[in-house]
Amino acid sequence: MSTALLRKLRTKLGADRVLDQPDSVYTSDKWFTKGKACAVVFPSNTEETSFVLREAYRTGVPVTPRGAGYGYVGGCTPVQGGIVLCMERMQRIIEISNRDFIAVVEPGVITGKLQQAVRKKNLFYPPDPASLKNCSIGGNIATNAGGPRCLKYGATRSYILGLTVVLPDGTIIECGGRTHKNKTGFDLIGLFTGSEGLLGVVTQATLRLLPLPPASAVLSAGFVSIEAASNAIQSVFAAGFLPAALEVADSFTLNAARAFSPSAQFPPGNAQVIIEVDGQPSSVRSEASHLQKLLKNSGALGIQKATTHESCEALWGLRRLYSQSLKATGLKKLNEDIVVPRGRLVDLMKFAARLQKKYGFPLACFGHAGDGNIHVNIMVENPDEPAVQKKSGEALDALFAQVLAWQGAITGEHGIGLAKKPWWPQALSPETRALHQTLKKALDPAGLLNPGKFV
Repeated sequence: MSTALLRKLRTKLGADRVLDQPDSVYTSDKWFTKGKACAVVFPSNTEETSFVLREAYRTGVPVTPRGAGYGYVGGCTPVQGGIVLCMERMQRIIEISNRDFIAVVEPGVITGKLQQAVRKKNLFYPPDPASLKNCSIGGNIATNAGGPRCLKYGATRSYILGLTVVLPDGTIIECGGRTHKNKTGFDLIGLFTGSEGLLGVVTQATLRLLPLPPASAVLSAGFVSIEAASNAIQSVFAAGFLPAALEVADSFTLNAARAFSPSAQFPPGNAQVIIEVDGQPSSVRSEASHLQKLLKNSGALGIQKATTHESCEALWGLRRLYSQSLKATGLKKLNEDIVVPRGRLVDLMKFAARLQKKYGFPLACFGHAGDGNIHVNIMVENPDEPAVQKKSGEALDALFAQVLAWQGAITGEHGIGLAKKPWWPQALSPETRALHQTLKKALDPAGLLNPGKFV
């Protein structure tokens, strides 16, 4: 990267927004690899973003877009140097409209702050990744982030009505708008959502909002085993319920959380199920009562029920301890957000037990049981040792092979990034991978935007 380009960027954006000795915090995410970059640039609007991309494209400099850095697969890690384009200073909530049920936001807005802002207006933005207090809307769009409420409400893609996107050569495009229906041309919003920063950089998003459900209830139940908990989950659906969220955790995860937070009120047993229902007060009371009886009849050892916003958040706070608790064990957490068809949930738990027995690594399974998106964490000691790397790689090979044999997916919400890249060829057919290449070349013929990733 030339000094002339650095000088040009500083003249346009200001010296304080172009760092030529970037801290490693801007060249990594929550995965364990770190990249290198010549500069980190902080645009404050669409026009500045376009300028940076246009000049980088003109001079052949790679650009890696970055949100808040809360990815788990190395998706925002620069592989070929160049510029890290950090969107964290674009933090404005431009508009929240009760009339149109939309929010217009910049990509650096933190998801949890948006949820709080719309809630004050009696509105609801459902996507709720576990890192919602730290992750950004731009990163959520790049990965099509999910969360517990995906079961009833869908992932991020379901809430994007319009996007402003800067293409790799600096061209600015608008797709979609403020309307809740729009069938004008191709689904370009769907193309950019989940594209992991490979096709363009989002600088503004118009998001769909819903009326805030006036009531909700959360049930937390303990079970003797993860298999018993999984069978109880199947009973919930068999009885005709569609909860807002339905989560599960196994014994390793639950015990790690108990050790991490001894004062927290976790249920008894070796597995936990969390169910949330929302809607009108009378229907919520009725559903919560029926579900409580169903869980008890399914073998629940103890059930906690919360019906106020504060008490519901307290129970969800236990769920959000899982990942942090596993890190506190001192073991390296190889976090795989695989997805299986919903009917394979019990099979997955049994397979995880066999995998643990065969390879000798503890496995911690938790996550979004309602839609089959389970975080299977292989817990590894001394992960840098060659023998451990080889064995953990074999365990991952076996996990992904079985998931794909069940017609599942190797990632449900984190993306491919670098972590899942070795299994990309098995995940999709040669024809489908070729189509990805075609789309990438059409929008980024020089291959400069987030290079070194899966296409």
